[in-house]
Amino acid sequence: MGSVAGVPRDHQTGRHLQTATIFWNSGEVFITIALGLTSGSLALVAFGLDSLIEVFTSVVVLWHMGTSPTAARGDPTSNSRDDAAHRLVGIAFATLSVYLLVVSTRALIVGVEPDKSLPGIVYLAATAVVMLALARTKRGIGRRLDNKVFLAEARMTQLDAYLSIGILTSLSTNALWGWWWADPIAAASIGVIAFSEARASLKPDNAAWLSDT
Repeated sequence: MGSVAGVPRDHQTGRHLQTATIFWNSGEVFITIALGLTSGSLALVAFGLDSLIEVFTSVVVLWHMGTSPTAARGDPTSNSRDDAAHRLVGIAFATLSVYLLVVSTRALIVGVEPDKSLPGIVYLAATAVVMLALARTKRGIGRRLDNKVFLAEARMTQLDAYLSIGILTSLSTNALWGWWWADPIAAASIGVIAFSEARASLKPDNAAWLSDT
């Protein structure tokens, strides 16, 4: 493995990937929330909030990588950083889950009908492509670094791609057939997934999210 100024090349590449994720998701937060508020789409707003959590997660991963890329596995300091990273991500996902489940349930009960959002459909399609590409690249880097936290974040990036596809589907069904209820159901689905991720990350010893599959 090559290195630049004493830092392993894969480690540097990993940091660049996380930085790119932060920039993309930061724009995603503002764009999807704005589109969601304009069209009344709870799913788009939910996706924007999920993107905000993704930004936070990438920042946590950058912090976790720190300034010691060659720290030995099993080192007490490294283990402590792992646990702290898991807890921070878990708390963020738990907060998102509670919010989305509450507001989506209310939307279903009240019968809030969103408008069509063609710009949202186009943007989510582009997001799915970008996130799938990022996730695949991150998995390769994470395996070479043997960094479970990095692999966990790669899985979240892949989840982001799947969520964008799911919300894209809900927006499309609403635009084509007027299935307004698909929108809050998509938002609720994000809430359920966020709850699952929160449980996993708050129990790192049994965490499904640490899988590199």
